Amino acid sequence: MLYREAGQFKTSYTADQTVFPILQDRWCMAAIIAVAFSVPLFSSEYMLQAVLIPFLIYALAAIGLNLLTGYCGQLSLGTGAFMMVGGYMTYKLTTSFPEVNILIVFMLAGLCSAFVGLIFGIPSLRIKGFYLAVATLAAQFFLSWLFNKVGWFVNYSPSGSITAPPRELFGILVTGPRASAEVRYLMVLSIVVVMALAAKNLIRGRVGRSWMAIRDMDIAAEIIGIRPVQTKLLAFTISSFYCGVAGAMVVFLWLGSAETEAFDINQSFLVLFMVIIGGLGSILGSFLGAAFITVTPIILTNAPPMFGIHMAIDLQKHIEIMLFGSLIVFFLIVEPKGLARLWQITKEKLRLWPFPY
Repeated sequence: MLYREAGQFKTSYTADQTVFPILQDRWCMAAIIAVAFSVPLFSSEYMLQAVLIPFLIYALAAIGLNLLTGYCGQLSLGTGAFMMVGGYMTYKLTTSFPEVNILIVFMLAGLCSAFVGLIFGIPSLRIKGFYLAVATLAAQFFLSWLFNKVGWFVNYSPSGSITAPPRELFGILVTGPRASAEVRYLMVLSIVVVMALAAKNLIRGRVGRSWMAIRDMDIAAEIIGIRPVQTKLLAFTISSFYCGVAGAMVVFLWLGSAETEAFDINQSFLVLFMVIIGGLGSILGSFLGAAFITVTPIILTNAPPMFGIHMAIDLQKHIEIMLFGSLIVFFLIVEPKGLARLWQITKEKLRLWPFPY
């Protein structure tokens, strides 16, 4: 095996990915995680509730979609529907089995979402591209109709909405209106870190290589022994599991209560924009895209008053939407491979600058 000591290029068949994190990257990642867990010590409740918690939840949903679209090449517009399954099944499980650990409930809700994703992933065996996107879009409308019409999912509540009941974890209240933002943030962060590391290891193994082979050329992948049926369905299953857990956290660790409108088609497009802007086929890109989509509207909303510009709220919202869309188009033109590629280029320049030769 060839190995370059100063950098990060290895060549072997088992090392499918070309670029590997070197020691400095691992230390940097460990430092970022340590700082993230210490954020509640110096952050306000607004920062945790309005910025950091939604950022982490959307990052997990973007990872789920990236596994399917970025690594396996299967376009999906049903992310909001799979998140909806996770949120509603978590509510149903917590109210039906109040003694079950909330983490186990999250995993069970994710499994329910994975099963639904498996069912709606069956069309991918015959169709692809735009037609597959339309097929997954059907999941969005069908599941919205189902949760609105079948009262069993909401325990026959007249309002049709679901509210997170209070639940404890190791004696600490983590859900419900009395749960503190600091505790909910730490729980969200712990789940996201574990699942992101699991996704990173998954794509480096045999499953990830099979996904990328199907994405690049499914016919050639089938010739070399990769089974497209199992590979595609596994991608839909695991992607939906991640989205389901994210949907559970939306209801129980962020909003507290929700209706089907909280998981409408706009959510599916929002997560898709995160993946495109952050970078297809990149776990880091999922976080960068989620940060961009989450923080940009807040900056655009608060920037005019900082410069003494006062305008009507509706006009401000319209300008925000136009600027937001323009920034998305700008990034797609300047760097189609997303923010992750820009970060990779920056790292390479910083590493190679002292050693130009």
